[in-house]
Amino acid sequence: MTLAFLIYSYFPYGGQQRDFMRLVREGLRRGHHITVYTMKWQGERPEGVSIVIVPVKAWTRHGLYRRFTAAVNTLLQRQTPDGVIGFIKMPGLDVYHAADPCFAERALHQRAFYYRFTPRYRHFRDYEEAVFGPGSQTQVLLLSPLQRSQFARHYPGCEPRLHDLPPGIERDRQAPANAAQIRAQFRHEFGLGEKDHAVLQIGSGFVVKGVDRSLRAIAALPPEVRQRVRYFIVGQDKPSHFQRLAERLGISTLCTFLGGRDDVPRFLQGSDLLLHPAYSESAGYVLLEATIAGLPVLTTATCGYAFHITRAGSGEVCESPFQQEELNARLLHMLTTPERDSWRRNGIEYGHSANLYSMAETALDLIESSLHPRLSKKVNVNLSPNKSTTAAATTGRAS
Repeated sequence: MTLAFLIYSYFPYGGQQRDFMRLVREGLRRGHHITVYTMKWQGERPEGVSIVIVPVKAWTRHGLYRRFTAAVNTLLQRQTPDGVIGFIKMPGLDVYHAADPCFAERALHQRAFYYRFTPRYRHFRDYEEAVFGPGSQTQVLLLSPLQRSQFARHYPGCEPRLHDLPPGIERDRQAPANAAQIRAQFRHEFGLGEKDHAVLQIGSGFVVKGVDRSLRAIAALPPEVRQRVRYFIVGQDKPSHFQRLAERLGISTLCTFLGGRDDVPRFLQGSDLLLHPAYSESAGYVLLEATIAGLPVLTTATCGYAFHITRAGSGEVCESPFQQEELNARLLHMLTTPERDSWRRNGIEYGHSANLYSMAETALDLIESSLHPRLSKKVNVNLSPNKSTTAAATTGRAS
């Protein structure tokens, strides 16, 4: 099949982007012809994939996305792919991979009431409605039960089009046989003593990942604990705002902003705790990556994969609605309790027993099965003149 994959921006370190690349590689392995439409591409270009950079500009982000939609629709009308798979919510998708949280849920609970009167709100509401609303036939690949409950609550009737995916964790995150050696080398490199606490946070998009919450929780630790903490943040984003916050909180010397990196497994083995108090997260692969590596996790219930932490017994989850005081107390407890050994063992065992690695294979199975009926209709187009099989019908009108 010829498949069109749509994503606003690709870079190697985002969770959405890594999911995207997993599906692209699995599609290539199965012999499909894949064209990617995007506004920006950073990093490796996989062999066999045609990458089309769509050069659009606008003053606002929602204006940019609307122009991208219009430009891609024009291109797809010329190419007529067998299926359009989006990692973004927009009109006309055959399949949507739900890497983003439910917008309607976030707008209701995380924004002031006046936000619902803005052009930005109307844009994202309309684009989510185009995927989940009653007039849509888009099949949706979900990452977590949290997403299912939220989308079903805001878009009644969409449930038959929702399909659950298992996680797609890379097995190189599992604790290797020489984990102790890796840990010793890491801690020597960063000057960590035996009693020091290496607190790790991983994720691109520091605002949504709750880096501000992490900094405040570290600052709230008792002095005798706080002075032994080193906080490492690995991820691609602009750190200046959070560096200034760390300075105001008096903990800037404890914080190291490292940018995006390819040696994440070293950090998982060398650290003592993964701190991930995200405001909203469709899945949160890093929670499972830390778990199977044997790194205890402290996260929030608003992360889609938080239930895995409870199920595995590999850490603690802050309840929803979030309270900073709860995070502060749980962080202190997790840094000072002997339970860390059991959290580590439980996580490693969970990585050997649970289905955590087959997301891409399952997703391609669902994509292929959802497209086959439509392809059969396309073959019989001349016998059904009232059924449009043009690319315009496949991709929808630009909004």
